[in-house]
Parts: sequence; C-alpha cells; structure tokens
Amino acid sequence: MADVCTHLDTIHDVTPSAEGCEDCLKTGGTWVHLRLCRECGHMGCCDSSPSKHATAHFHATEHPIVQSAEPGEDWLWCFPDQVAFELG
Repeated sequence: MADVCTHLDTIHDVTPSAEGCEDCLKTGGTWVHLRLCRECGHMGCCDSSPSKHATAHFHATEHPIVQSAEPGEDWLWCFPDQVAFELG
C-alpha cells in the first residue's frame, strides 16, 4: 500500500452523472453513500452499499480516484494506491 496517491494527474473538474448512484437509479437499487469518479463524473455507491457501483466502475474503467459525495466530506480515495487523502 502506498503512502501517497500517485494518480493525481487523473483528477478533473467533473459534473456528477446523476443525483444519486447512476447504476442503482437505473436498476431500482439502493445505496448507503455516494462516490464521485474524479476522472469522468460517474456517481456510484460505496462499498457499504449492496451493489458497490463505485468500485465496479473502477474495475470496468480503471479510473483510479473517487471523492466522497456526502455533505461535509471532502476526502478522496485512490483505488490502485489504496490511500485516502484530501486535496490541499
């Protein structure tokens, strides 16, 4: 596990793809928390959610960084480096 994220160059200003988890909204699923892909804007659900769409999006696209889309939270997670961080 890395101490720092080595994928900062993939972070972009993005527009969320949906008001909730894009995939859960399509299938009628439910989510616990939301994660925003900082490469393309895909809004997915966290790993505490039944379908884990944010992680599935990473595996399908290799987009490495998601940001918490929860109010009051500003942390990001890098899947390949397995590290949480905040932009300073």
